[in-house]
Amino acid sequence: MRRGRSLWLSLAAAMLSAALVYGLYVLQRDQLEQQETVAVVVPKRFIAAGERLERTDLEMARLPVAAYTNEMVAALDSAFGMEAAMPLGKGEALLSWKLNEHYLHPRTGESTFQIPKEYIRSISNGIRAGDRVLLYASGAEEQSARIFPESVVVASVKSSANVEVDSLEQSHLMSLAEGNKDGMYVARRDANAMIEYVNLNLTEAQWLLIDQLCKGGSVKVVIAYSPESYDRMKDRQGEEGSGERSGRE
Repeated sequence: MRRGRSLWLSLAAAMLSAALVYGLYVLQRDQLEQQETVAVVVPKRFIAAGERLERTDLEMARLPVAAYTNEMVAALDSAFGMEAAMPLGKGEALLSWKLNEHYLHPRTGESTFQIPKEYIRSISNGIRAGDRVLLYASGAEEQSARIFPESVVVASVKSSANVEVDSLEQSHLMSLAEGNKDGMYVARRDANAMIEYVNLNLTEAQWLLIDQLCKGGSVKVVIAYSPESYDRMKDRQGEEGSGERSGRE
């Protein structure tokens, strides 16, 4: 009886030891993999040129450190909302030069629409070309509501003389192209003219909805500045710095 009990105890101890050894092996293997690889953003599916990248289209994957380059996107928020400048293959490392961050031109499926002045109730004075704005429907009798859940891109803001509204001291468009968030902020404090005309990049369905709401005259559009572009630029700069540090590590 004692011999059988000792045999079972020895067998259990051996199994526990084996499990412990295997657990240590897995832990060391994972630690080694973390040290020798770096996380990068990859598409979950094939993405055609001109498509806007959504969060659900992207995921993180690990590559050997030796294969990592500074052109690879290392944070999801750095790619979210960007447009594919060329086709992107499923599972391939996302490269920054394959993404388009210049929003002045409409994306695939969009057109640039000038919003008629009679459709507009108010425009935020601080908006500039390249900004993202939120659109609200406002009526005397109808309940005010947000027209689209997502923001839309301002293609241009023009004065009555058909001149782009911008700062004479610090060009917002130049600051946007250079990624200068401080310059973008300063450019909003001053303007060369009042905003008279607003052009937005909209899908056909978006424009038709605005036209349907406003053509009767009882409902007008409120165009409100959204800080999304500014916030995304701050996030991207911070994440690029952390991505470079991760790549070196």
